[in-house]
Amino acid sequence: MRPKYYTPTEVAVHNTLKDCWVSFLGKVYDLTPLCERSQGDVLLKPIVASAGKDISHWFDPKLKDIRTHIDPTTGCKIAYTPTGRFIHIPPACPRTDWANDFGRPWWKDDGYCVGILSKKTRFIKIINTLTSQEQVIEVCSEEIMSEILERYLKYNAHAASYTWKYNGSNLEMDKTLDQNGVGDEDEEFYKLSMNDDEFLPAIHLYFNDDLTEA
Repeated sequence: MRPKYYTPTEVAVHNTLKDCWVSFLGKVYDLTPLCERSQGDVLLKPIVASAGKDISHWFDPKLKDIRTHIDPTTGCKIAYTPTGRFIHIPPACPRTDWANDFGRPWWKDDGYCVGILSKKTRFIKIINTLTSQEQVIEVCSEEIMSEILERYLKYNAHAASYTWKYNGSNLEMDKTLDQNGVGDEDEEFYKLSMNDDEFLPAIHLYFNDDLTEA
């Protein structure tokens, strides 16, 4: 089963105590259950403050664990938490009121992982030749066409009843845009200081009961 990819924009909308997502080290996590279980705990504050954001800077990318530093007071190695200590991070000094029987810390618990953060998103224009409707959507470069179709369903519930074409050729729905020859020229437009919004690749949809040669 293929993993689900998310854009940073999609993660950003989950930014409350009751709907708390974060991304780090290339993955997306839904921490809402953690927030529900820990509601009222002051250690939840840094997590909620970062809801909807990427928190990769909290982690050592090689160890895939929380960054550490040497406490100047005790000389001990402790978690580096400049935004404040948070859930599952032990106190700097031993305390009798800290319970460590929670099992895996949340950042090592794949049960919270809901998908992968896209390394590169892009915008495409989808044109319905039957209705002349045009829609610009943001997609993940890693997604295959059938997954992009899923994104488009909110604009056209019958999108699967259309043949998808680019430059007159049928798109293979089990391949990515790039694999289908729909190149991403964002970098080229940036180098030329051109507005790429005016030159988005256009995908044409042809209703299967009324196919016309492009």
